[in-house]
Amino acid sequence: MILITAMTEVKIFLADTYALIELLGGNPNYKPYLNHILITTKFNLIELYYHFLHDYDKETADKYLNLYSKFVVPITHSCIRSGMEFKLKYKNERVSYVDCIGYALAFELGIKFLTGDEKFENKDNVEFVK
Repeated sequence: MILITAMTEVKIFLADTYALIELLGGNPNYKPYLNHILITTKFNLIELYYHFLHDYDKETADKYLNLYSKFVVPITHSCIRSGMEFKLKYKNERVSYVDCIGYALAFELGIKFLTGDEKFENKDNVEFVK
């Protein structure tokens, strides 16, 4: 007997801090993303560290800092430019600097920006998950 399993295409997403916190917090809507590659920025890593330091303790914060530092990609000058142009365009929505950089970098890399931040729900190139 031959067992055939469905092959799922592995995708790469640039995860913002919201997505990482939801994933680590066990939000079932983020469970499918465990089968994909998630990258992030150093700025998101800073926010993630603060979250765990504030809500848990230094040991937990250090654990996730070490774990996710392997998935950090460098920020380019071009994504700084386009991210800040995006921030200016949507200044009334008060999007964060960190998210604007991540969003621009995802575009630059040709991958989707994974977030649950409602400010990005209807933006292009976003994988929105609550």
